[in-house]
Amino acid sequence: MNVVRIIPCLDVKDGRVVKGIKFVNLKDARDPVEAAEAYCREGADELVFLDIAATVESRKTRFEWVKKVCEVVTVPFAVGGGIASLEDMQILFDLGVSKVSINTAAVRNPELIREASRKFGKEKLVVAIDGRKNQPGSGRPRLEVVVKSGSESTGLDIVEWAKRVEKLGAGEILLTSKDADGTKAGYDLEMTKAVAEAVNIPVIASGGAGKLEHLYEAITMGKAAAVLAASIFHFGEISIPEAKRYLKEKGIPVKI
Repeated sequence: MNVVRIIPCLDVKDGRVVKGIKFVNLKDARDPVEAAEAYCREGADELVFLDIAATVESRKTRFEWVKKVCEVVTVPFAVGGGIASLEDMQILFDLGVSKVSINTAAVRNPELIREASRKFGKEKLVVAIDGRKNQPGSGRPRLEVVVKSGSESTGLDIVEWAKRVEKLGAGEILLTSKDADGTKAGYDLEMTKAVAEAVNIPVIASGGAGKLEHLYEAITMGKAAAVLAASIFHFGEISIPEAKRYLKEKGIPVKI
């Protein structure tokens, strides 16, 4: 098993880190620059910043907070939200961002994945996939891709989309269960495992972490290459050193 990454996720809205449940009911968590500094000190392996309102508000990522984060961050970090072109990506890379994450734009224009991978290298390209579970007999895929912060269904099967994303040149997949997001009831292990076993690129499990056991389950049962969490880190319920110690004691290779 490769070294498993622990990744705090920072959802940004109006220049502040926020956290909600199932993509709604957002509450203020902290300042993104403060958070970035703290997580780097604590030993986060990477950070993910998502401008969660950008696509819904039909705008690009606001660059003011990105510039400030770039000045303090000491680990690789990805930025997503409202990125819809190679030009958008170039601006972020020029600022110092390590990776870009695309979601809705990739579904709307899959060729963007191929173009970005060719121009910048697959290691700089994360394709985020938000998914939900549908009831049997709904006429929709059981595991379905949703876009626009989970507000719009696509009819796409998650596993099929993940395979296509890999073929087009994505370097990794950030997989979030809308149903599990913010619930602290655990990652969607069925969804995570289904995607992780279908592709050869790393899958980052996201949505639902509430206790240490959930991180372990996402790796061992969900086959995730990395675990991403927000609430448990933002509100001080679990620290990154604590998470790493726990996983190491369980035999999971982590960077201490």
